[in-house]
Amino acid sequence: MRVLVTGHQGYLGTVMVPILQAEGHDVVGLDSGLFADCVLGPVPDDPPTLGATADRPFGTDLRDVTVDQLAGLDAVIHLAALSNDPLGALAPEITYDINHHASVRLARLAKEAGVARFLYASTCSVYGSAGEDLVTESAPLRPLTPYAESKVRVEDDTAAMADSSFTPVFLRNATAFGFSPRLRADIVLNNLVGHAVLTGDVRVLSDGTPWRPLVHAQDIARAFAICLTAPVEKINCAAFNVGTEKNNLTVADIAHAVVDAVPDSKLLITGESGPDPRSYRVDFSAMRNALGFEAQWSIPDGAVELYKAYTANGLTSDDFFARFTRLAHLEKLRSADVLDDTMRRV
Repeated sequence: MRVLVTGHQGYLGTVMVPILQAEGHDVVGLDSGLFADCVLGPVPDDPPTLGATADRPFGTDLRDVTVDQLAGLDAVIHLAALSNDPLGALAPEITYDINHHASVRLARLAKEAGVARFLYASTCSVYGSAGEDLVTESAPLRPLTPYAESKVRVEDDTAAMADSSFTPVFLRNATAFGFSPRLRADIVLNNLVGHAVLTGDVRVLSDGTPWRPLVHAQDIARAFAICLTAPVEKINCAAFNVGTEKNNLTVADIAHAVVDAVPDSKLLITGESGPDPRSYRVDFSAMRNALGFEAQWSIPDGAVELYKAYTANGLTSDDFFARFTRLAHLEKLRSADVLDDTMRRV
């Protein structure tokens, strides 16, 4: 298939594109390049970028895509977003502009261009605080942040476009973990392992009791690859939780896995940030039953992978706390006048 991957130079896209290419898909990317240089270790070759020219190597902004640019595509995998809750809270209006409005516009233009499948990267955080029960895709959606709220809105607005010629699929990913050459340090397992490597401490700022579902970046990529070629009747307008029940753990449990993976590290549960309202455990059986998807990576295996990658590639504190932390890196770009107040390149 000829597939557009938005956010192809991001944390997930950098892992996903080679997996899609290995399965024979012809991949085109769309990315504003904000994190293209946030690299740790060798990076695979990027696919061609939509709208790129010699004068504008990063190509088209998501908000400016045209229907003509989408002609000839078989599918769109939409990963691009302002990704994480602190950033959404800092600039909620921009989060909605990019994550909601631009995403729905992309879906509408894709349908107009004759694109058959639209695979959307949603999130399990749409469930908010769900307590101890395992939540399925039919559970009430209780987003607690602008980031999660924008995901709910895109699901609702894009679902209304579904018909016999346009198949949207909503993949509600658990919190990602695992090594990517374009690293993110602001997601829980990646962050805890990095702190352990750099300081010797596995530092938990909450009381450690909230539940989190986690899934490896490679497993997310495999889930999207399955949905690209799955029978339409199994996926049309469906929402799938992406992950595995074995990775439903408390933050304290995740931290203990890091202590086991990083030699001579010690656990510190400080509780200084107060109680975290986000706590949920997720049922992942729908995708397993419908499409045979099984997530492969466990949290202990991911912690070991991250420890080895961080040490092999010489992770530094400057990289970890600046380049690989989304909010800090974007603030640096804005202060350097690389980005304007609407997160567009100057």
